[in-house]
Amino acid sequence: MCLFVLCAGADKANRTSKIQLFPTNSLVHSECAGEEKRVGTRTVVVGHRPVSETDAYVAQKFCDNRIVSSKYTLWNFLPKNLFEQFRRIANFYFLIIFLVQVIVDTPTSPVTSGLPLFFVITVTAIKQGYEDWLRHRADNEVNKSNVFIVENAKQVQKESEKIKVGDIVEVKADETFPCDLIFLASSSIDGTCYVTTASLDGESNFKTHYAVRDTTVLCTDEAIDALTATIECEQPQPDLYNNNVITSFPFRSLGPENLLLKGATLKNTKKIYGVAVYTGMETKMALNYQGKSQKRSAVEKSINAFLIVYLCILLSKATVCTTLKYVWQSNPFNDEPWYNEKTKKERDTFKVLRMFTDFLSFMVLFNFIIPVSMYVTVEMQKFLGSFFISWDKEMYDEEIKEGALVNTSDLNEELGQVEYVFTDKTGTLTENSMEFIECCIDGHKYKDCISEVDGFSQTDGPLKYYGKSREELFLRALCLCHTVQIKEADQVDGLIGHPERKDTYISSSPDEIALVKGAEKYQLLHVLNFDPVRRRMSVIVRTTTGKLLLFCKGADSSIFPRVQQEEIQQTKVHVDRNAMDGYRTLCVAFKELTQKEYDKIDRQLNEAKMALQDREEKMAKVFEDAEADMHLIGATAVEDRLQEQSAETIEALHAAGMKVWVLTGDKMETAKSTCYACRLFQTSTELLELTPSYRLEIKSDFFLLCCRSWTLSQEYGLIIDGSTLSLILNPSQDSSPSNYKNIFLQICLKCTAVLCCRMAPLQKAQIVRMVKNTKGSPITLSIGDGANDVSMILEAHVGIGIKGKEGRQASRNSDYAVPKFKHLRKLLLAHGHLYYVRIAHLVQYFFYKNLCFILPQFLYQFFCGFSQQPLYDAAYLTMYNICFTSLPILAYSLLEQHINIDTLTSDPQLYMKVSDNAMLQWRPFLYWTFLGAFEGLVFFFGVYFLFQNSSLEDNGKVFGNWTFGTIVFTVLVFTVTLKLALDTRFWTWMNHFVIWGSLAFYVFFSFFWGGVIWPFLKQQRMYFVFAHMLTSVSTWLAIVLLIFISLFPEILLIVLKNIREKNHQVRNKMMHYTVFLGRPLLTLHLPLALCLPGGAEHPCSTVPLGSPALAHPSRAYTAPCASPPSCSPPFPLQHQRVLSQVSTQPIASHGLLPSGLHILRQLWGTGQQGVHRVSSPPLPANTQQMLAFWGFGPGWLPGR
Repeated sequence: MCLFVLCAGADKANRTSKIQLFPTNSLVHSECAGEEKRVGTRTVVVGHRPVSETDAYVAQKFCDNRIVSSKYTLWNFLPKNLFEQFRRIANFYFLIIFLVQVIVDTPTSPVTSGLPLFFVITVTAIKQGYEDWLRHRADNEVNKSNVFIVENAKQVQKESEKIKVGDIVEVKADETFPCDLIFLASSSIDGTCYVTTASLDGESNFKTHYAVRDTTVLCTDEAIDALTATIECEQPQPDLYNNNVITSFPFRSLGPENLLLKGATLKNTKKIYGVAVYTGMETKMALNYQGKSQKRSAVEKSINAFLIVYLCILLSKATVCTTLKYVWQSNPFNDEPWYNEKTKKERDTFKVLRMFTDFLSFMVLFNFIIPVSMYVTVEMQKFLGSFFISWDKEMYDEEIKEGALVNTSDLNEELGQVEYVFTDKTGTLTENSMEFIECCIDGHKYKDCISEVDGFSQTDGPLKYYGKSREELFLRALCLCHTVQIKEADQVDGLIGHPERKDTYISSSPDEIALVKGAEKYQLLHVLNFDPVRRRMSVIVRTTTGKLLLFCKGADSSIFPRVQQEEIQQTKVHVDRNAMDGYRTLCVAFKELTQKEYDKIDRQLNEAKMALQDREEKMAKVFEDAEADMHLIGATAVEDRLQEQSAETIEALHAAGMKVWVLTGDKMETAKSTCYACRLFQTSTELLELTPSYRLEIKSDFFLLCCRSWTLSQEYGLIIDGSTLSLILNPSQDSSPSNYKNIFLQICLKCTAVLCCRMAPLQKAQIVRMVKNTKGSPITLSIGDGANDVSMILEAHVGIGIKGKEGRQASRNSDYAVPKFKHLRKLLLAHGHLYYVRIAHLVQYFFYKNLCFILPQFLYQFFCGFSQQPLYDAAYLTMYNICFTSLPILAYSLLEQHINIDTLTSDPQLYMKVSDNAMLQWRPFLYWTFLGAFEGLVFFFGVYFLFQNSSLEDNGKVFGNWTFGTIVFTVLVFTVTLKLALDTRFWTWMNHFVIWGSLAFYVFFSFFWGGVIWPFLKQQRMYFVFAHMLTSVSTWLAIVLLIFISLFPEILLIVLKNIREKNHQVRNKMMHYTVFLGRPLLTLHLPLALCLPGGAEHPCSTVPLGSPALAHPSRAYTAPCASPPSCSPPFPLQHQRVLSQVSTQPIASHGLLPSGLHILRQLWGTGQQGVHRVSSPPLPANTQQMLAFWGFGPGWLPGR
């Protein structure tokens, strides 16, 4: 709230004279709106000059104008980033392991866990540091930009970050406001300017702002510099749209129309002057840069669950080994050997402590079962994978010249798990491009002329004499009750009104532009602005004759209760019909005011504007009183066309198993018509309407009856409005709230589609939250394009914003932004499906390869007396997850396409195969775990049995323990890498490079590591081991044989899967008939040759068949086509097949036909509903033979 303190006697004509002001401390007096004390405000001295020349000016301390959106600085980056990273449980766990290795005498070097942890921390720090550097660079571009400050009657150029509160700033056309300014003066005579707030809320429509009334004449640097004034305003707060103002004579009140926000752009105005009131991080734009709540995907929850399992495995291994070690040492013949230099006294002292340190040592030895590098790989996969969505050319829109945008890469895989889609209607399913269709005035309809003879608009009734005044009143209401402004044509060569330039309309509402384009000078006194709660707006004007009129327009539900009821009926008929046709409707009303009534309204509005507490509620009360007892004039109909392919997209989502709910603020009839047009509701869908037109005394018995009577085979839809929803979610005290809510939820979950109309923004979020918190926690997605959709976008698991005409507030607060609703199809069915499959495979693969890695280490302890002797060299322990096996799975998780993208988009049912987190359930997890255990056993015992032959080399020498571990490790690396190669369906040069390159790098590294004597190593235990190992023919044979044995189950599964897919392709060539008897009853697969003569395929595969066909088996019946208009028989009537008899005897099982199936054959119908009798000649001989082959006896042959 802002208060501009000015003396009522200021000489406005003298632009250079100082304007005398009242002392600032007078603001605390009770004369200001009756408030005794004002708190939470700040005082701004314009131009840094004190109000009184005798007062000493002490500059107040406000923040500077620097914008800081970055998280780190050069000095705090390292400690702050490390603190944030070690807050993650996995990183903290590996830090503890590293410290244990440093403190306790462990069998492995601290490098083995320290280096992988360092790699993960470094990569994450580099990524976060780079992102923060981009934010620093963006901040510097804003902070270092040049602005002009008026000082000492002249302009001084400064950097934007040096602006202080109280500075007078000059902004020119097409420049961005550097801070939040109080609008003082403009180059326009009327003291107005136009701005766009696209960077704030995305609304590209021009908004009109007004200068302070007393300073509009100060249009020069000298005049504005001579201004002496004080502004009192509320403390910074992030609300972009509500600025409470205070007024009391002789003070001047300021409102949102006087405040120019940082980030907005000046348009259609040469220049303006403003005083800075909020700067830097206290501007509204900066205060709106707050992080959204962190959303966790289902994959992340599965990872945490799997980690707990593997952590339990780790603890159990360490416990078993620790226990068995002391059991083994309890036998004096199995005590530790002398070379361990452990005396009996040392062994006996601090035995509990030694057991604990041994337990920690085993934990360190087996800790690689927890995949430390998985987190950084998953993070890199999500970060890099998000670019594929942004680069998708099919999701680029030529109209707005923009493509898809990823704001949150952490939810890529969640796109493949969506179960419920909540969508807005206007601007999401429709184009939000309004076209005036018709209007209704005093019960008579008017629309565009379609006759070229008379040239007049058509009406649906005779014109009456009094209609003329009503028509003029209606058009005046449309001309006055709006916020449309005229944007004048640009001047060319000093000429105004250039023939090639045209004036255009600008407004904050596209509906109003459509009405004004389709429609004497008045004095505008008051504007009662539109808001989503009131759902209407009003203006109070004074005519040239001195009459005072209030014009109001809004939704019918908002206007009808406030007009005289006898005037409603005729107009309501037109409004309902237009709504059923899918048009957006607005009702128009007026009220003539007396001078006394206007004075009362004016006084109440001024008092409400002065209020410091509950200002909005007091303003709404004045509006409510002023808009009572009006006269209804008429209504308008504006068409909002469906977006391209919105119907096809909804059909695809339904086919993919998703349930689509439409949440809109429109009236029920309009929304219902749109839902039919976009195929949310089918003609066969049975609708249950819960609206005020039904009795409010609906009891729970009715709901329970509906729940129990519905079956999953029948499609039901639900329609509910906001008021009914409030009764259900927030019932009165004498009702049982939980019962109604639970019953309502049961009904909704059984519906295939739900329409919620007349919804407030918070109600949309309530609906999403209600479904999200149901049993099973289904994955929800919300999509919308306007600011009223932000609440449900933030509430859903995945939020999608559409870059529409209602602004970018939805896209700014969303996880993903797309240009059009149709792009949702590919985003979910293709990208979502693939991302889920990729990351699910990545997670399972990481656990699998680490289990393969550490199980031989565990088994080795049984053969070394549980002495904590490592099986692998420290270099292999360190490099396994970092270099040898990380890049192939990363490339797989970025590039794999197990199914072609076009196939995924065209066949939505493939989406259901991976829904409900199918690939990360316990069953596939156990499969991967058992596979890893099986291969780990093969690795170890395969090499163990190889070592049963004491002579493996040509010279008769035997291999040592490090050679044993190297052979196991070699089989391990090749097996897990080739396993990934077997799983890869989509090969690119990148896959080939990383898979074969990783194997080549391992071989090269092993030769290099074992071929050099490293001076920093105390022991050269791997020297020449790898090269020496490969000199044995037995080793080569063992490696190849063990790799084949390990991969044989996978190869066998792939062969069987390919055979099954081929059989499936053959079955897909069969005609699939589903015969209905009230509900799905029988499914019959017949060869195409049996369907139509010549093997032609009938376009309709699903036909309804009545029960008489089964009740009278002796009659001949044919089943009609399910979609008669689009399915006409391509053959003459004599080729129609007749079923002469329906046998009740079971049929022998042949091929695809199940035993005991009652066979009904589809015949060509006439397109009429029901079952009818036809006659036709018998089938050809070859067809009869085919029928006999499939088990059709003579009784099944066609009759005459």
